[in-house]
Amino acid sequence: MRRHEDWMRLAYELAKAAEGQTAPNPMVGAVAVKEGRLIGSGSHLKAGTPHAEVHALNMAGTEARGCTLYVTLEPCNHYGRTPPCTEKIIECGVKTVVVGSIDPDSKVSGKGIARLREAGIEVIQGVLEPECLKLNEAYFHHRQTGKPFVTLKTAMTLDGKIATESGDSRWITGEESRRYVHVLRHRHDAILAGIGTVLADNPRLTTRLETGGSHPLRVIVDSRLRIPLDAAVLDTSEAPTWVFTTDQQDPTKEKQLREKGVEVISTGPGPRVDWETVLRRLGEKGVLSLLVEGGGEVNASLLAEKRVQKVIAFIAPKLIGGRNSPTPVEGKSPQKMEDAFTLREISMERYGDDFCITGYLT
Repeated sequence: MRRHEDWMRLAYELAKAAEGQTAPNPMVGAVAVKEGRLIGSGSHLKAGTPHAEVHALNMAGTEARGCTLYVTLEPCNHYGRTPPCTEKIIECGVKTVVVGSIDPDSKVSGKGIARLREAGIEVIQGVLEPECLKLNEAYFHHRQTGKPFVTLKTAMTLDGKIATESGDSRWITGEESRRYVHVLRHRHDAILAGIGTVLADNPRLTTRLETGGSHPLRVIVDSRLRIPLDAAVLDTSEAPTWVFTTDQQDPTKEKQLREKGVEVISTGPGPRVDWETVLRRLGEKGVLSLLVEGGGEVNASLLAEKRVQKVIAFIAPKLIGGRNSPTPVEGKSPQKMEDAFTLREISMERYGDDFCITGYLT
């Protein structure tokens, strides 16, 4: 007979398959099991649509009575865009609910489990909890802070350069790495770049996968609105664009950007854009995850203010050299190694000839 962990892993895989589609809701998977048989399964696919538990129980039909329901996140117990899942579970006569992780949202946290137990349903908690927590790390961070989970993505040569002295950066990494970057864009709610990157590379910052994919909200940091009106990111027919600036910007340029459908937001007097305002406004918009594809100054600024939760660093087997070739993190250097930013929970993957190191900031 399969163990609780085995069934929960199936629910986890169902949840993960919807990565990049569910914001501002979490990813959730559910499976219904009876007498060792899978009788129903489902995942939450999009905000405003039925939750994973509903899909699984609808598939199970009348067989749901007396079954065990595995769900990666605590079932909701409140009316939102959809009815509470706890009532559906009770109505279907589920015997046992196995929960991977508790929902930190104040409207749910612990209340869903309490309601099920009040109805006489056995609840088992914490099965595959570490995996379920990491699955929704962005959602948990957003619910706890009101701001998006920030992932800093860099691509550099073996000697730590992101471009040549002339600014040429195409292409540092290979095709496989670049394809995976588009997967990352699909999985994130928003993508951020500084004006320096826009002026140097004129990126579109969209998702371009063979299978399609979701376009993230594009966020540009531009303290004086130097962005050219013909910049690729200003084509809002592909994806929405927000430009964060300061009171030092040109009002005429702001009007021109708004006429193109761009949202322009001042974060205060300047001279630099205020990160607290940027992240707070994105959090209010329901952005759970933010992918930063900035240059060395943007990266340094975010790190210095401790705004980054995760780092994804691609390393290509190339050497550029040169004192004036830019690096992934510019800004002011610490005087001692003990003050360096340290990553934990390190993992490494290979894409073609490139290596990708992922880790969390301590």
